[in-house]
Amino acid sequence: MKAKRIVVVMQSVFLGLGLLVLTPAVNPTSAGKPSNPPPTAATLKATIPASQVNSNPKSQPKPLATWECTTSWYGEGFDGQPTANGEIYDMYAITAAHPTLPLGSIVRVVNTKNHRSQVVRINDRGPYIVGRELDVSYEVARRLGFDQSGLAKVRLELLEVPSRTAPERRD
Repeated sequence: MKAKRIVVVMQSVFLGLGLLVLTPAVNPTSAGKPSNPPPTAATLKATIPASQVNSNPKSQPKPLATWECTTSWYGEGFDGQPTANGEIYDMYAITAAHPTLPLGSIVRVVNTKNHRSQVVRINDRGPYIVGRELDVSYEVARRLGFDQSGLAKVRLELLEVPSRTAPERRD
């Protein structure tokens, strides 16, 4: 029975890797389909707390934690699908997926190569590829300048973790 599980897991891994190899790395805005308009200031305010939108570095909050990791982006194949927190994924939103950070966490993502940064909200789980710790939306990758390459080394700065409500007690 254990051997059967291992075979199924290995088949899943190889199938996933095969899909990655066969999927063309195309910029979704140049694929001939009409693109969604870029997010407006109103959209940003709806998805990121107002305290995080200011781009003045002196007024930016100090991070709770900082670390470096490899990030990728996800787009058309997931656009319109539900995310881990129940929202519908929008590849033009300012959001990201992380395997362990609490959903609703706010992080600043800084591309270590060009020093561009973007504050994003964690609303999904992933990535599910060994060696990657963050998947950002296509729009975030575009703003950080790695939409064409697909991968970037980034610094993550955890800015805010959502408060947890106390569970109800049963007596």
